[in-house]
Amino acid sequence: MRSLALLVRSICGLNWLVGQVFSWLALGIVVVCFTVVIQRYVFSISFVWMQDLYVWLNGAMFTAVAGFALMRNYHVRVDIFYRPASVRTKAIIDFIGVFSFLMPFMFVIVYYGWASVTRSWRFMEMSGNTGGMPGLFVLKSFIIVFAVLVALQGIAMAARSVLVIAGREELLPPSLRYQDDKE
Repeated sequence: MRSLALLVRSICGLNWLVGQVFSWLALGIVVVCFTVVIQRYVFSISFVWMQDLYVWLNGAMFTAVAGFALMRNYHVRVDIFYRPASVRTKAIIDFIGVFSFLMPFMFVIVYYGWASVTRSWRFMEMSGNTGGMPGLFVLKSFIIVFAVLVALQGIAMAARSVLVIAGREELLPPSLRYQDDKE
C-alpha cells in the first residue's frame, strides 16, 4: 500500500510541476496578444507568425496542464450524485470512471494521434499560413503529451481510490485526499 501511495504522490508531483511551469504560458499569451493588437491598431503592421504564436502557446498550455487540472478536480463533472456521496463512494465512482471512460479515451487519442504526430515530425510541418511559424510538429506533439499526462493522472486517481477503499487514505498527504463535501 505504501508503494501505491508513493505512485500517487509521484504522478501528482509530476503533474503539479508541469502545471506550474506551463501555467506561465498564460502570461506569454497575454503579452504576445497585446503586442499583436498594438502593432495592428496603433502601427498598422502585422506579423502572421506572432498571431500563430499566441494561438500555439494557448494550445500547448491547455494540453499540458490537463493532467494538473484533473488532479485538482478542475474538470467539469456532473455533481448530482458525486458531490453528496461519501468518500468511499467517490473512490468507487472514480475507479470505475478511470477504467471505463478515461483510459479508453486516452488510448484512442494516442492510437489515432500518433500517426498525425509522427507524420508532422517527418515533414517538419510548419504553419499553413504564409509567413507563419515553423515547428508545428512540436505543437502537435502536445496531443501525445496531453494523453500521457492525463492517463498518468488517471492511474493516480485509480490508485488513490484503491487506498480509500482499503481504508489506507492516511498514507497520502492531506492535499491528495478526497474532500468530503457533505455539510
